Amino acid sequence: MSKLPEELIALLHDTGSIKVIATIDGEGHPHVVVKGSLTTLDNETIVFAEGLEGSLSNKNLVRSIWFDKKVAINITKGLTSYQVKGRPYKYLITGSVFRQLLDRARERRGAEADIAGVWVITPEEVRNESPAVRSSLAREERGLFHSHLDLLRHSE
Repeated sequence: MSKLPEELIALLHDTGSIKVIATIDGEGHPHVVVKGSLTTLDNETIVFAEGLEGSLSNKNLVRSIWFDKKVAINITKGLTSYQVKGRPYKYLITGSVFRQLLDRARERRGAEADIAGVWVITPEEVRNESPAVRSSLAREERGLFHSHLDLLRHSE
C-alpha cells in the first residue's frame, strides 16, 4: 500500500481537477473513463462512485478483483498530474462511505441522483507525472540525451 502525497490528496479533493480511471476487459483492452467522484477518505485509500451496475467500468473492476489485475488512475489540474496504480479490493453498496458519496452525487447532480456502489482502491504505486518533475528526472537519468542538441547549441 502506498501513502498518498499531500499534493495528490489535495488534487483528489479538488472538484476542478480532472480524474480518470483505466481498467482492462477480459481480452486486455483498455477502457478509460472520467470519474469526477474519485476522492480519498484518508492518505491510503482511493474511492469513487459507480453510477451503473452494468457499466463496462464496473464489469472490468469486478474482473480485476477476480483475476488480481491493477487499475490506473490519473488526476490532473493545470501542470500538476499524478498517476496511481492500484487494486480494487472492495465494492460498497451500503454504509457510511456509500452514503457520503451518494450525498456528494446528489449535491452535484440533484436530489434524484443515484449511485450503484462505491469502489475502494488500494494504491500500490504513485508517480508524479507533472511535466517539470518528469523533465527533471529525465535530465538526471540521461543528461544531454534528454535535450535536443540544437537547443544546447543556442544556450552557449
